[in-house]
Amino acid sequence: MARAGLYKTEVQKARNSLIAQGKHPSVDAIRVALGNTGSKSTIHRYLKELEAEAAAPPSAGVAISDALRTLVAQLSAQLTGEADTRIAEAQARCDASVQKATEALATQEREGRALSDRLQRTETALQQEAQAHQVTTGALQERHTQVKALEERVAGLEARLAEQATHIQSLEQKHSQAREALEHFRQSAKEQRDTESRRHDHQVQTLQAELRQAQELVNGKNQELLQLNRDNARLTELHGHSDHALRTLRREHEQLAKVAQEVPGLQRQVEALGQQVVQVTSERDQLRDEVDRCLTDLAAERNARLAEVEERRRGETRLQAIEELLAQLRPKEPSPEEP
Repeated sequence: MARAGLYKTEVQKARNSLIAQGKHPSVDAIRVALGNTGSKSTIHRYLKELEAEAAAPPSAGVAISDALRTLVAQLSAQLTGEADTRIAEAQARCDASVQKATEALATQEREGRALSDRLQRTETALQQEAQAHQVTTGALQERHTQVKALEERVAGLEARLAEQATHIQSLEQKHSQAREALEHFRQSAKEQRDTESRRHDHQVQTLQAELRQAQELVNGKNQELLQLNRDNARLTELHGHSDHALRTLRREHEQLAKVAQEVPGLQRQVEALGQQVVQVTSERDQLRDEVDRCLTDLAAERNARLAEVEERRRGETRLQAIEELLAQLRPKEPSPEEP
């Protein structure tokens, strides 16, 4: 890698030293003499200039005295040293500024990434809270619907229970009336048999016919009584099922009443979630404002860094111009044939 600040005088000294040692002043030999520093193209260019100056005819002007040549050489060396010192100082300041700007830019980028991650997590939490709020609202609406449906079902079952009770009471009245009629018939039949037994034998056939009719009537009444007993058993079983269904509905009603008592708590939770959503939204807006400010500061830092880089380029351009000017101010080496 070429060393910054390689001057023509250094190449000339290395060339003269190699010539004094009896060695050929090649590009590689001069680069080794300079400590393996300097660009080969620069060394080759300086060698060409030195060879051209050595091959050029002596000037017709007055020869410069040794004292003046020495003074010019000292001034050139002093200017070269001062220029090297200033260049080194400017290079160090420029490198420090670039390093500081790079570190600041990296810090701003890390903060920007951290803020972006925090904003993304906040938005994810906000979406989860909104989904939970929606699910809670749906569950509450479903509970209201279930309570209403169960209330309607309880009302229908209570109406049916009232109808069954009315029907059972009617059947009991019919059964009682049938029993009374049967008892009255039995009493009438007994009285009639006692009266007819005292009658003459010619009335036996009539009594037997009437007895058969009475027996048929009794059989019919017995059949009706048996049917009524079966209906009574069936209604009793239905009444038991109705009582069981009523108890089940009452338990469901109690459970729904407990759920209805929990509804205000759920509503308060929903309100609290709404407040949390508002708070999270506010924090998200604040984070977005911070991110915008950080991006603005980052853009300013980038512009400042670009300005410093541009200033550094201008400094390098000025240094190169100074180097060329110094090269022009350095005295040319006298040719060997010059007296």
